[in-house]
Amino acid sequence: MNSNEVEKENTDEVIDQTVKELCHILKQAEDEQFIYEFFKCLFTPPELKDFANRWLLVKELDKGTTQREIAKKFGMSLCKITRGSKELAKEGSAFRKILDFQQAHKDK
Repeated sequence: MNSNEVEKENTDEVIDQTVKELCHILKQAEDEQFIYEFFKCLFTPPELKDFANRWLLVKELDKGTTQREIAKKFGMSLCKITRGSKELAKEGSAFRKILDFQQAHKDK
């Protein structure tokens, strides 16, 4: 393994650990406004838009909106939408779990 591969492995591991750390912190935070403000600090406006659009496309796919309709309606690439569709269709999909979680807690 060359030094670039070692560096990349370490970087991937650090990124994974950091994402898990953020997930743990957000799990404990119960203040939606605080989390919203944190996201606005963490992400640039274009990153925040991309972040929101990814969730939007998952919800649209779940409603049965076609990929082409989503692309036209929101100006998203079919490649990005196809990726979302594939993730949603996977067995044990985190997208499906979070959509089900959202639905179960909608009335609460």
